[in-house]
Amino acid sequence: MELGMISSTWLGTKVGRLDGIRKAKAIGFDTYDVFEDPLDLTDAERTEIKDAAEAAGLPIRSVVCVAFGIVDFNPSVRRFALDRIKAYIDQGAYLGARNLLLVVGEYYWDGEVFPNEAIWDMAKEMIAEAGAYAGSKGLEVVLELEPFEQALLKNIDELVRMVKEIDDPAVLANADISHLHLSGDSVADVAKLSGLIGHIHLSDCDGKVHGDLPAGHGVTPIKDYLAAIRDTGYDGTVSIELEYSPDPDKIVEWATEAYESTAAIMRDIGVRAHIDVRA
Repeated sequence: MELGMISSTWLGTKVGRLDGIRKAKAIGFDTYDVFEDPLDLTDAERTEIKDAAEAAGLPIRSVVCVAFGIVDFNPSVRRFALDRIKAYIDQGAYLGARNLLLVVGEYYWDGEVFPNEAIWDMAKEMIAEAGAYAGSKGLEVVLELEPFEQALLKNIDELVRMVKEIDDPAVLANADISHLHLSGDSVADVAKLSGLIGHIHLSDCDGKVHGDLPAGHGVTPIKDYLAAIRDTGYDGTVSIELEYSPDPDKIVEWATEAYESTAAIMRDIGVRAHIDVRA
């Protein structure tokens, strides 16, 4: 498996957009995921990202999109949300990414105004359209499990249900390891994702609240989950999701620790056998 990181690591720190790419390569990461809204970037800035990644020898694997608007009850908002998702896909294609990582919405109003199934169906329709567009561009849409009470995709069963109901090879699952733990899904439950995984996020947590900590800073049985993911046959990218360092001035050290602890776990379970070479 490849070991990557998400650019959101650098948000709110002294490390800038392009320097973050170079630092990720220097730390030892194989790949990079870009968390940049295409509607907020200029064409020149997009080109700078692409050129910096190519110069560093750090391929971009995923572009990350949060799109709660796909379940808005206003058709105009859903249309905008879908157009924005397509802009992410276009950006991903330009950057050479393999997938769009999509965070979908939550149930609202306790299902008393719009039934939860109606909200689910709105999401499914939008995701299916996004998947068809992504497939036409040579990308996949990978859906992230969000371990929150009202999230549509709050556990493995709901994630699998969405992927299977859409039934498009361009729509797959992102298995986020700390989210699996927070959702109450067991290591054995990971087998339900066999053949459906398109991308992995990895971080640690305290077992109670969302944390995005370096491996070893929490209680998540990361090695066990990752071994179960390996056993599904998945052999793609594992991207560290690391945000909000307790000391932003030491974010590079924070990211380096996350890299080293995760790489050690991957070597222990035989999915990172090569010698790490740092730039």
